[in-house]
Amino acid sequence: MSRISVVAPCYNEEDNVDELHRRVSAVFAGFPQHELELLFIDNASSDRTSERLRALAAGDPRVKVILNARNFGHIRSPMHAILQAGGDAVIPMASDLQDPPEMLAAFLEGWERGYRKVVAVKPVSRDNRVAFALRKLFYGTLNRISEIPLIENFTGFGLYDRSVIDYIRRLDDPYPYFRGLVSEVGFDTLIVEFEQPRRLRGVTKNNFYTLYDIAMLGITNYSKLPLRVATIGGFVMSALSLFTAFVYFVYKLVRWDEFAVGQAPLVIGLFFLFGVQMFFIGLLGEYVLAIHRHVLHRPLVVEKERINF
Repeated sequence: MSRISVVAPCYNEEDNVDELHRRVSAVFAGFPQHELELLFIDNASSDRTSERLRALAAGDPRVKVILNARNFGHIRSPMHAILQAGGDAVIPMASDLQDPPEMLAAFLEGWERGYRKVVAVKPVSRDNRVAFALRKLFYGTLNRISEIPLIENFTGFGLYDRSVIDYIRRLDDPYPYFRGLVSEVGFDTLIVEFEQPRRLRGVTKNNFYTLYDIAMLGITNYSKLPLRVATIGGFVMSALSLFTAFVYFVYKLVRWDEFAVGQAPLVIGLFFLFGVQMFFIGLLGEYVLAIHRHVLHRPLVVEKERINF
């Protein structure tokens, strides 16, 4: 009998964890050949999530719980839980039920067929259409500039064989971009499409900062193109400036008494150049920040308590 670890990070999900447990258990009831390990990691929720998780663990020995000492963010906490899972395969999924637990059956069937990675992609979503369209545009762009082919419309929801998890563990990345790591590992991948349901209970924890953080993490980890664009753009703008200066000089000599450039073009040009410089300095800062995280190499999380381990 093989053990399958289902990993569910949560933050203020008191309304969803019980139903998640019920639906995951129902799926595994149809796969008696697999033993379930349901691992929750609570990122210092401010509601009654930890109480609900304690109750679940008390009633079901298959439920394991990690309680973090504080909120360690949406990147580090899920990865820590994945690395603590002890199953022969690991299934990370959102605890807000927007990753449908019923998809686990297709994952298990794909794994039994020999696939080391079975991933879910969402070409359609019932969630906020504008936000979904922007995400789709970003990930499509990231895939075009990435050094390795990334999976579009993919959030990390899927099944990963122990060999995949062991490779990710060896990388020892203190701030990993999990979606990129899945593609970097290689191996044959089975893609399962699904329509993402609308969130029914609670509020989303994603905001502009968390989405920006994920976006910059993907860009800085998997593409050199922005830095190359900055360098090439600097050469092009320098050449353009020299050409403009030469044209200005010749025109001034030819029409000495009539030529007046005025203040408006100068002000607009200066603001444009300053804006471009600030953008690329900020972009360079993102790459430096990524290096800084690796140099510090802080632990993914600090645990306050473990239950049922």
